[in-house]
Amino acid sequence: MREIGIGIIGGGYMGKAHAVAMSAVGAVFNTALRPRLEMICATSDASAEGYRTAYGFARATADWRVLVADPRVEAVVIASPQDTHRAIAEAAFALKKPVFCEKPLGADLADSRAMVAAAQASGCVNMVGFNYIRTPASQFARALVARGEIGTVTWFRGEHTEDFDADATTPATWRNFGAANGTMGDLAPHMINAALALIGPIARLSADIASVHTNRPGTDGRAVNDDIGQFICRFANGAMGHLSFSRVAMGRKMGYAYEITGTTGAIRFDQEDQNALWLYRADDPADIRGFRKILTGPAHPDYLPFCQGPGHGTGYQDQIIIEARDFLRAIETNTAIWPTFHDGMEVNRVVAAAHASAQSGAWMTL
Repeated sequence: MREIGIGIIGGGYMGKAHAVAMSAVGAVFNTALRPRLEMICATSDASAEGYRTAYGFARATADWRVLVADPRVEAVVIASPQDTHRAIAEAAFALKKPVFCEKPLGADLADSRAMVAAAQASGCVNMVGFNYIRTPASQFARALVARGEIGTVTWFRGEHTEDFDADATTPATWRNFGAANGTMGDLAPHMINAALALIGPIARLSADIASVHTNRPGTDGRAVNDDIGQFICRFANGAMGHLSFSRVAMGRKMGYAYEITGTTGAIRFDQEDQNALWLYRADDPADIRGFRKILTGPAHPDYLPFCQGPGHGTGYQDQIIIEARDFLRAIETNTAIWPTFHDGMEVNRVVAAAHASAQSGAWMTL
């Protein structure tokens, strides 16, 4: 095994999650590459130094260019706002450094296309952070669908609903301005990624997107971004679908949930109960036919490295550790591991098509 110097840009919510993951991944998965927390970047020297002390980095900086250019930083994790992603990634790829970027990939589709082009030109490993699809339960759901356990998929319903902006009296923040920070830029990519992973490409869609709280304190007459959105779609394999997204869904805390209906069975999952998957089989005897609750355990993907006991469960931070394992393995083997920047761009293509459909009122073909 050998060390690899990690630089993380952004020390807040996701920056901390990635720092903890890089500290733990070697012990959890016995990785051949062992991360060394080399440098962290934040918006000021004081905050960067605070994060350095808290997370155990060797050095800190308030300038992401310093971090990217440092020779002891061998791989870059981008956990900063969307509008910074492109410039950071392009600079890192120019120096032939692997990049892991939090979703969404850039501020818009143009950014993600440029980032994919830069990644391809560099030949460097690249990944985008869609952590929720990595739970043992959702990995198991993907396997069930792929091997035909529920027959041919005919219907998919997915949602990503939360209530962190449901109170109209809460003052506006940066989240309330700019398309990249709205629900379609923030929450929708996770469930769109799930739909693409579980069912396959989306062929066409019809969307509706809206703002709910347009006059919350602090808007000062400025136009706010979207609070809710939805679209119906037809997948390339013929399955039909409905996806919905909201940050004003009162009572919903982590409503990343989906239902998959096939010709011989069905699957249900809800992230608020992330260690369980519900499976229905049409060929069960009539007297016991119904959804069965499957608690995740060592028999399911990526569970055993965390815990030997079935039903004991994994958590949010474990999803980020699994991401770190995949990123390190991609670097070690110099191979593309899903989801790459191209996969992130495909999600942004769907988001862009949804916006275009909502504005025109027409179906959009992808």
